[in-house]
Amino acid sequence: MTHTIRIIGIDPGLRRTGWGVVESRGNALSFVASGTVKAPLDGELAHRLVALHHGLTEVMNHYKPDEAAVEQTFVNKDATATLKLGHARGIALLVPALAGMSVAEYSPNSVKKTIVGAGHANKEQIRMMVKVLLPKAEFDTDDAADALGIAICHVHHRVSLARMMRAAG
Repeated sequence: MTHTIRIIGIDPGLRRTGWGVVESRGNALSFVASGTVKAPLDGELAHRLVALHHGLTEVMNHYKPDEAAVEQTFVNKDATATLKLGHARGIALLVPALAGMSVAEYSPNSVKKTIVGAGHANKEQIRMMVKVLLPKAEFDTDDAADALGIAICHVHHRVSLARMMRAAG
């Protein structure tokens, strides 16, 4: 008998961190919830990080996922922006780790390729395919849609990894 695994995908951002929770049971995938943790746009960086930490902790406590997946930071031309995004990503990794979960990491291109079939898909394509894969999904921002995509990516990769391990053993 296959058991249900609850997975949270997290799309880290300093202003908005998207999250999406899905359940996987065998080949069946279902939408649980999604949303966006918003940090204040003003104030010290440390206080913004605290807001992200508290928001993600509340989500974890409410939905009690079994595993987490976080999008990796891509390096862009603005080193300062990349570094700041890294702080938000640290919170996105820390919160599920503190809850005792394993935390997988996926590159943006890997998520896009898994969801859309192309590594350079745009936001609209991600939203559309998330709705195809999770017809009952609701999301308030592109960040939440991306987070659901990250969770779906993890479902696909964890199944492939499990198959490889069974074949090797």
